[in-house]
Amino acid sequence: MKFSKIIFTILLVAISTISCSSDDGTDGINGKDGLNGKDGIDGKTGAAGAIGATGATGTANVIYSAWLNAPAAAAETIDGTSGMSTTINAPELSEDILAKGTILVYVSFGTGTYTLPYTSTAGGFVNTITAISTAKKIKLFRFRHDAGGTVNLPVSLSWRYILIPGGVAAATGKGAKADYAKMSYEEVCAHFNIAQ
Repeated sequence: MKFSKIIFTILLVAISTISCSSDDGTDGINGKDGLNGKDGIDGKTGAAGAIGATGATGTANVIYSAWLNAPAAAAETIDGTSGMSTTINAPELSEDILAKGTILVYVSFGTGTYTLPYTSTAGGFVNTITAISTAKKIKLFRFRHDAGGTVNLPVSLSWRYILIPGGVAAATGKGAKADYAKMSYEEVCAHFNIAQ
């Protein structure tokens, strides 16, 4: 009996311990959020970098001559039109450029530089100077519009050519092909970074 009393007592203590629970206390009040810190002041903008060096003259693949003087002109009839002609050498003017590229020829005299074909009134007659290109040569031909005679091509005139191979990009701001013949000499030189 003594043994069963001990077990009964242990069992009673165990049950009373398990079944008793302390009451939870009430939750405390949450603390207030702290103040946000102030934003820092932005630093000053740094100084602009130095301007880069000027690039090399010219554009890859575009070929241009120095200002040239042509030999004395001689009378010639081309396609039934009488006029005066002379020829300048253009050793870089290839069959490929003739077929696919752009050939620009300029004449300079007095205070201006003009794109060929160039029409003016010289010697009292309306006349045109045009360029006829073949491999390695550019023929300069001047004819009167009234077919009444010829107007000379003085040796004092200066000539320059610019050869633009067919593979050279010719994009304007909208991606369309540029029409270099409609651009002034100054615009073409600026576009291709050619010294005037």
